Amino acid sequence: MLRRLLFTALVFGAACLQTSAQEKKTEVKKEEKKQTAPALAPTKANVPYGTHERQVLDFYQAKSEKPTPVVFYIHGGGWQGGDKKGFAAKPFLDAGISVVAINYRYVKQAVELKVEPPVKAPLEDAARALQFVRSKASEWNLDKKRIGATGGSAGGCSSLWLAFHEDMAQPDSADPIARESTRLYCAAVNGAQTSLDPKELKEWMPNYGYGAHAFGMPSLAVVMENREKIMKWINEYSPYALVSKNDPPIGLYFNKQDTPPVVGTNQKDPTHSAVLGVKLAEKLKAEGVEVVLVHQDMPNTKLPTSAAFLIEYLKK
Repeated sequence: MLRRLLFTALVFGAACLQTSAQEKKTEVKKEEKKQTAPALAPTKANVPYGTHERQVLDFYQAKSEKPTPVVFYIHGGGWQGGDKKGFAAKPFLDAGISVVAINYRYVKQAVELKVEPPVKAPLEDAARALQFVRSKASEWNLDKKRIGATGGSAGGCSSLWLAFHEDMAQPDSADPIARESTRLYCAAVNGAQTSLDPKELKEWMPNYGYGAHAFGMPSLAVVMENREKIMKWINEYSPYALVSKNDPPIGLYFNKQDTPPVVGTNQKDPTHSAVLGVKLAEKLKAEGVEVVLVHQDMPNTKLPTSAAFLIEYLKK
């Protein structure tokens, strides 16, 4: 009898555990479904701007009789993952702003293609995609002057690189797309890396350790050892190194920062720390460039998000 009771209890307990696990699994699935709810369908999907399978973009057209401004979205993922899908285009479309969301080659694919440094591939893909979009201005009813870039993390770094880099247009090129400008009207980014220089980054945050893959190296320590040899790469691809007085208005958003961004101290999440924004904002202000910096200790009620910044500046 006792054995029977024990057996029944064990079976019942196992059933309860299984039911609980199933319920938890169901809740997870519900949450995943909620988080991956079908996004707004693009007007044009997977439009190629190059020959590689990752060189495609989605276009969301705002309804307007006159040419519309454009938000140019570059997804994050450390230049190692991520996708253009799922960008919240609706707030911009409702404001009369069209949206372009791009994919680009990852650094892994750049290594396979022997691109040096590997970060050159995602960055120059972004530039080419921007030129392609401008070449479609008439067909897609776009104001090619008013294009603002946005993205988070590595996508934000790419956006800043475009914002600060001198125009890469080739006026005499036989390729009409290459003749288009790569300059931006504005940019607003979230948790972006603002420098690729290991020396700067370690001075800003001693526990910083991200970004070696951009140069095809195994660690930031190795990048530091070879810094002098790759200074030409740092000067070409690090946003901070490219800042000038001619740069467009910039929004730097670090809304996930939950500790004071004190320069020279270890940070909880150094890769996305507001210290990166503090240092870039200092340099931009010194050059006379308009900049909005937002984090926990520096809120902005008028422009609390990167989306608010882009709508404000693109509609001016």
